[in-house]
Amino acid sequence: MTDYRRPLSFGLSLDPTVGRWAQTQRLAQAAENLGLEYLAVQDHPYQPGHFDAWTLISHLSAFTDRISFLTDVADLQLRPPVMLAKAAASLSVLTDGRIQLGVGGGGIPDAIASMGGPARRGPDMVAFAEESLGLLRRSLNGDAVRLHSPYHAIGGYQAGPVPPKPVQLWLGAQKRRMLALAGEQADGWISPLNIYVPPHAVPSRQQIIDQAAVEAGRDPRTLRRVYNVIGSVGTHGGGPGLVGDVSLWVDTLAEWTVGLGFDTFVFWPVNDPEQQLSLFAEEVVPAVRERVAEIRSGR
Repeated sequence: MTDYRRPLSFGLSLDPTVGRWAQTQRLAQAAENLGLEYLAVQDHPYQPGHFDAWTLISHLSAFTDRISFLTDVADLQLRPPVMLAKAAASLSVLTDGRIQLGVGGGGIPDAIASMGGPARRGPDMVAFAEESLGLLRRSLNGDAVRLHSPYHAIGGYQAGPVPPKPVQLWLGAQKRRMLALAGEQADGWISPLNIYVPPHAVPSRQQIIDQAAVEAGRDPRTLRRVYNVIGSVGTHGGGPGLVGDVSLWVDTLAEWTVGLGFDTFVFWPVNDPEQQLSLFAEEVVPAVRERVAEIRSGR
């Protein structure tokens, strides 16, 4: 598999559970202080115990100064693209550009329908997502937006404000049609958790993205590749995902960079997130950066 040789970045997934709010705030501040680049928030608003993702991100942005936020991923079926772009652009202005948009076509149709959204599936969902990406792009650019289709009726909205820095559109996908859409239109691919798209399943997905990008006249090396990684650092045995000591994590993430093509890793700690964040940011991240730099330099 190709190493796209993009700079590495690392993030932490924040738990949106209402009852863990105090810890979530501490984790956000700690992740910034420890030098991570991203705080990621999942978007499952039909979960009664979850905060709304945008409300949580907006609130946490006031407690941080440098770190960027990422929706991982925003549900396009429940968040109309023009309004989602308005929210992202507004928060980007208020945070001096610390917002990126991970979006998905809507992977749990029945749950979406329970909130009044359309339960789109298969080609219908892909077609909707494709149109939505175009609308997001034009809205984030501050363009006039007009589209009448079976999915959208937008009569001539003048978008704004314009974000101070480009808001990247990263598409969450794991099946062929959505992966191809990532290559054709998105600024990057967000892979589901490593327990859902395991490492051995990654190369074929990267190839679909790359082929679609080339056919659309794009350079695959310009696309970000994000891997959501669940696991435990320094824990032997038990638990889902990547479990092992610091050296195992360093070896694995370095291999997933140069062997699988990922450049961004979002850590989902299984337990004791504050202690796990410390191990990840202070011991794993710098060692992975160093290892990848050595591999790339040929030493």
